[in-house]
Amino acid sequence: MVGCRPSPTTYPGYRFPAAVIHHAVWLYHQFSLSLRDIELILAERGVVVSHESIRRWCLRFGADFAVRLRKRRSTPGDT
Repeated sequence: MVGCRPSPTTYPGYRFPAAVIHHAVWLYHQFSLSLRDIELILAERGVVVSHESIRRWCLRFGADFAVRLRKRRSTPGDT
């Protein structure tokens, strides 16, 4: 597709891969979980990250994620 850039595998200056960051931000915006709940979910999967890091990721990447989630949401009247 023209003008569509693939998601990066890593973000320069960030310790964790982009997949981990995306998953944490997605959990926060999709399910309205607390930062500490997301910290526990990631810890169960073997990723040790602080809730403060997740908060920073949500501030940095959250707006873009929220826009993408809203675009994917079905509109009233869709079947």
